[in-house]
Amino acid sequence: MKEQTLSNHNRIVPAFHFVALPILLLNLGDQIYRLIHLGISFDAIVALLLSIALILVALYARMFALTVQDRVIRLEMRLRLEGVLPPDLRPSIPKFSVDQLVALRFASDAELPNLCRRVLEEKLTKRAAIKQLIKTWKADYLRA
Repeated sequence: MKEQTLSNHNRIVPAFHFVALPILLLNLGDQIYRLIHLGISFDAIVALLLSIALILVALYARMFALTVQDRVIRLEMRLRLEGVLPPDLRPSIPKFSVDQLVALRFASDAELPNLCRRVLEEKLTKRAAIKQLIKTWKADYLRA
């Protein structure tokens, strides 16, 4: 597997991003075209609504999977922080937001205590900003 870094860690699922979504969008465009150019009918309206529903199902299925993944990461990171953080920082673990924990998961154990302290002190909340602070990237290849 290719080494994971900040610049390439986003997960692209080719069958979803480059096949299913374009086909669903093409279908939506076709249904809009048919409704406009072939006339409004009950069947045309149902077909358009169905194409919209299919896109929503695909997007929500992806969002639901990512939400579950974030919940698992939250639990995993809280357990990891219990073992890695010094005693003075452990009471702060519940203060981390899901976004902060999701971003921090890419930090190595060695840099995690200082990075956690910085995130809390500077009130950093954006995933991208936190990820950019990571020096030693800990890859995560098991993502939704």
